[in-house]
Parts: sequence; C-alpha cells; structure tokens
Amino acid sequence: MRILVGWDDASQGETIALILSVDDTEAVVASTPLQLLSYAHAEDNWDVVLLAIGRPDIEASLELFRGVRKLLPEVPVVGACEPSEVIRMARFLTQGMKAYVLRDASNDFIFLLHATLMNTVEAVQAERERQIAEKLREEIDSVRKLQESIIPADVVSPDGYRIVARYEPSQIRVFGGQPVVMAGGDYYEVFRVDPQHTIVLVGDASGHGMKACMSIMTMHTLISMIRSEGFEDVSGFVAKVNRRLCEQSFIQSGGGFITVLYGVLYNDEHKFVWTSAGHPIPLLMNRDGGEATPVGPHEAGGLPLGLYEEAEYESNVTELPPGSRLLIYTDGVIEAFGEVNGKHAEFGIDGTCRTMALHRDATVETTMQAIFDESQAITNGAGRHDDTSVVLIDRL
Repeated sequence: MRILVGWDDASQGETIALILSVDDTEAVVASTPLQLLSYAHAEDNWDVVLLAIGRPDIEASLELFRGVRKLLPEVPVVGACEPSEVIRMARFLTQGMKAYVLRDASNDFIFLLHATLMNTVEAVQAERERQIAEKLREEIDSVRKLQESIIPADVVSPDGYRIVARYEPSQIRVFGGQPVVMAGGDYYEVFRVDPQHTIVLVGDASGHGMKACMSIMTMHTLISMIRSEGFEDVSGFVAKVNRRLCEQSFIQSGGGFITVLYGVLYNDEHKFVWTSAGHPIPLLMNRDGGEATPVGPHEAGGLPLGLYEEAEYESNVTELPPGSRLLIYTDGVIEAFGEVNGKHAEFGIDGTCRTMALHRDATVETTMQAIFDESQAITNGAGRHDDTSVVLIDRL
C-alpha cells in the first residue's frame, strides 16, 4: 500500500511515516501544500491520502483537499483534525472525504492510523467491486433482453395439433450473492408458412453472454432472409445456413458454434421432417403407451453450425400417430444436475422421458411446466446452469 501524507508538522510527519512504513506499506510525507500537490501531480499510483486538516485554517485545508481530489479523483482521502474542529469535517465529508481521525493531545491517534487507512482502502475497494458487479448485471440484462426480443411470444398451432414453447435463462451468482440472469445462446422459432406446413427450429449457441447472443442474432437474421427458399429441403436449408455462418469469423473465434434442430411439421400428413446439426435428438411419446424415446440415434445429428463450411446434413422423417407428443429441446434440460443421496445426479434423457410419461394424461401446458419444474428440482435450488428451450408438439 502506498500512502501520501500531507502533514503540517514536519517532525510529527516523520514519525507518522516511520510507523506507517511497515511490511509492504510505503508512506511519503509532504510538509507543505505545494509539495503535496506536486507529489499528487507527479504520481497517481497512491492507494490512500492522509491529510492534516485545520492548519493554517479550515478554508485553506478545504481548498487543498479539493486540489488533491482533482488530481487523484479515484484515491480515497482520510482527514486528521483536532477534536475542536470535528464539527467542520461535515464540509469535507460531503465533498468526498472517506473518513477522518481525531488528533488527540497525547498523539495516540498515530498508532491507529495504519488500521484506519487500511480499513478505508478496503471499504473503497469493496464499493468499487459492488459498482462493477451492478454494472455487470445491467450489461448482462441488456444483452439478455436483446436475445429474448427475437424469441416468439406466441405460438400458433396448426389444425389437429397443440404446440407450446418455452425459454428460461440460466442464472449465476456474483458479488453480494445476488442472482444474475445470464444472457445465453438458446433460440427457438415456430411459425406456419402455409396451412399445411409449420416450421420448428431450436438452436443453442455455445457459451453465454454477448458472443452467444450475437451468434444467435446472426442465425436469426439468416433464417429470416432464406427461410422462404426451399424450406421443405431441411438438410439443404441447414447446410445453407451453416455456409453463411462459417463466413462470420466472430462465431468461430474461440471455438464457437451453434447446434440446431430444424424441422417441418406436415400437419396434413402427420409427419415431422427434420435435420439435426449437433443438436439433441427429439423425443417421441405415444400417450397410449406412455413411453418416450429418442426418434433416432445420437449419431443422427451432423456437425454443429459454424465449424466446417462443407459439412453435410441428413433429413429424417418421424411419423406422428394420433395421441403422440414430440419434444424438441436444448441440453439445458437434460444437463440440469445436483446431488441425490450424496452423489452427482443429472436429470438427463431418462428424467425427461419419465416426466413426459408421468404426465401423459395432462394437458400439454401442464407437461411443459412439469419438465421445467422437475429439471429445476434436481438442482436443489442452485438452478440450471445452462439456459433452456423446449418445444412440445401434441397431436390431438
């Protein structure tokens, strides 16, 4: 710690410097206002300033204090005054002085200076960290709102079907233990292109924060531009989006990528034609049988988007019999984890399938709520560490 001392008694100032200069602390004493301002002007790496107040008078001390504050606006200043002058310290405190000590007649205050200055520096540092944490919350919230602005608020279901979709962000804890809702990379779209065809897309950009959000925003823009160009060729559509994303260097930087499940629901033919780019495979459940299973092997998914420009993708067809439900999700659901009986436990595909089966007779809205509630419950209050998107298609 480096301490700049402005003192009005040269002999006492030397004693103060001697007592303060212990361990890793260095104290430099200025015996005149001009010398103090010169030190403050020449160097800005001081941790704290100790300033004698009241000599030759309060007004001169106040002017000197203002001069130090102007030169060292980020450095805390601690005043030292006679007991008879303490009432006048209010003027200094209202203008930014962080603390003060009383110069008792026996000079015992000198032995308290080191602790007082150290406590002041620590308090100022804690306040700065709190402000930075608050700024971080504000910036994260702004990015999160940008991301959520592109997620559709309402989903229109085609005839013979009921479709619901939901997104929830992850949370972290920062300074002060307050939860911060993170900006993530999840994204979904559900929209009808004509009476017979409904587009369903669920995506997940790697990481969190601004980069993940901008990756999803870029993909959203590309899909908006080309979604009317041969949307029924699902593998060709995904390959086209991938080539465009590979042209965006910021997505690939640091190993970034996006997983996507893109599909077309043919509601008149009761089939779902889909392509996976590194995304979890959908789960299908027949409400009569009650068992939910993946509609294909894990290997059915191709490379995530943004990794390799010439990546190829395959189309898959899933029939949707009467009373069936199809779940499309991001890995925030299955990777929800916590401790059960002292052991690491993950909600996983098994937990998701079990929840769907247990609520096979419930409404699709109730089933969706149960998936989020039960995946959250396994975390024991810590919350899912990844943002989560789910689309649930129910054939009536």
